[in-house]
Amino acid sequence: MILLVLSAAFLIIGKANPPLMEGLRTTVIEGTSPVLEVLSRPVSALNYLVTESRNLLTLHEENRRLKEENAHLQQWQMVARRLEQEASGFRDLLNIKDDPKSSFTSARVIGDTGGPFVHTLLMNAGHSDGVRKGQAVVNGDGLIGRVVETGTGSSRIILLTDLNSRVPVLIEKSRYRAALTGDNTEYPQLSYLPLNGKATLGDRIVTSGHGGLLPPGLPVGVVRSVEAGNVRVQLYVDRDQVEFVSTINFDRFHPFDDQPINSTVEQTKSPTDEKGAKS
Repeated sequence: MILLVLSAAFLIIGKANPPLMEGLRTTVIEGTSPVLEVLSRPVSALNYLVTESRNLLTLHEENRRLKEENAHLQQWQMVARRLEQEASGFRDLLNIKDDPKSSFTSARVIGDTGGPFVHTLLMNAGHSDGVRKGQAVVNGDGLIGRVVETGTGSSRIILLTDLNSRVPVLIEKSRYRAALTGDNTEYPQLSYLPLNGKATLGDRIVTSGHGGLLPPGLPVGVVRSVEAGNVRVQLYVDRDQVEFVSTINFDRFHPFDDQPINSTVEQTKSPTDEKGAKS
């Protein structure tokens, strides 16, 4: 009852004398603010403890997960080191020649020069930067295409989806060789598989290195569909998200010397052959 009377009195005073009511309100706020601040400190501290406890639980779980991952990676590291030593021993035993060394030239994509029938990109590096026609173009996701034209400071890249693109590849798991053939669609076709060659959904496709133009093992994509012998590949690289690229300066494989075969045969003739020819 007293509260109702006080409330009614305050309302009457507020209507009759607003400045007086404003001053009373200010006085009450100033008087109660220290008390409210003191009372809010335990609540704030409790909220802080609850938040930090949750963070500690999250960090503990994250720490446990990272320890498990670290232990798993250490096991794989030991396996990788063992396999590397075995591979090195086999290479020495068989006297296998190492693959040619590669160097890279990085550039920015500055334009999409393609259209519905031509899938190409333009980058701001040319032959003055070491870019050469035929070089592979990659980014962090995998193979993008090849250099088809070079200028002094710019070059044009033909994408894997272009109708004129042909790239020697292989199915990583089965090691069957094929050609990735572009046809201006989003998913290029896997062509020229051997008759006994089979592709299954999810198979990784990488470059084979045949022809000596592209390094072997570059990631290309995965098998997306297999329908009546028509194998389609989903590429790792999204054309619309390409900003920076690198060209691979791969030392090409030269199967023969530049010297003509006839001259080589003539040099290897024995004196007996010459006498027989004279007689």
